[in-house]
Amino acid sequence: MKSILGFLDARKQGALLGWKDQVEAAAYFSLDTRTVELIALQNGLLPARYQRNRQMISTAGQLKLFRSNVAVVGCGGLGGHILEQLARLGIGKIVAIDPDVFEEGNLNRQSLSSPRNLGRAKVDVVRERINELNPSVEVTVFPHRLTIANGHGMLQGTHIVIDALDNIPSRLELAELCESLKVPLVHGAVAGWYGHILTQFPGEKSLQLIYGNRPEESGVEWKLGIPAFVSSVVAGLEVAEACKIILGEGELVRGRKLCIDLRDMEFNEVKL
Repeated sequence: MKSILGFLDARKQGALLGWKDQVEAAAYFSLDTRTVELIALQNGLLPARYQRNRQMISTAGQLKLFRSNVAVVGCGGLGGHILEQLARLGIGKIVAIDPDVFEEGNLNRQSLSSPRNLGRAKVDVVRERINELNPSVEVTVFPHRLTIANGHGMLQGTHIVIDALDNIPSRLELAELCESLKVPLVHGAVAGWYGHILTQFPGEKSLQLIYGNRPEESGVEWKLGIPAFVSSVVAGLEVAEACKIILGEGELVRGRKLCIDLRDMEFNEVKL
């Protein structure tokens, strides 16, 4: 019987494996495309969908991404962009957490919202969209509000958590959960023309320094509004931070806050 490596080797184009061949291998060997992708990456074959990554991410780096488990808390303005970028990047396991349904007020900025999705649970749309974009990604969804009481179960086994929340108490609870689970937290926030990001590792108290003395439930985003382009910029920066953590490359936004002003097109750093 033909081995799967022989099957893939016979169909590769250089060091690339096409999607059609990945699907055929899965059918021939009674596997799923996720398993075929793992075997390919382990043996130096890069799925062709990632070929435009390879000048900056090696096949070994792509394997690291595939073996990673990233949680996104909040599937709205920030979260929708983040989730789609993670799937396209090739993160192997994604956890999406959000208790809400899509409403008309989401349509101006939330990439997963559309008139036909109004009233649907956000996490159900997330699952469909990720399966459509990259069927080799394993996605787990929780239609619940994350709390200290239930958060350990939802975040257990994740390597990185990305904050896409919209209120201060929930952000502080998430920081506490990540501290207890010993996982890094990538934080982002948006309001009006503005946004900021930072990365917090266990033992650091960056979010507490920013928000600890602010008891209000909601952030300034509820007063200033949020246009789509601000969400997409900040989401991209958060995904870049997660990618750097996984690959062990580059300088992270730690011990500082990167502030984004898209009205005057300024990026400033605040030491914490």
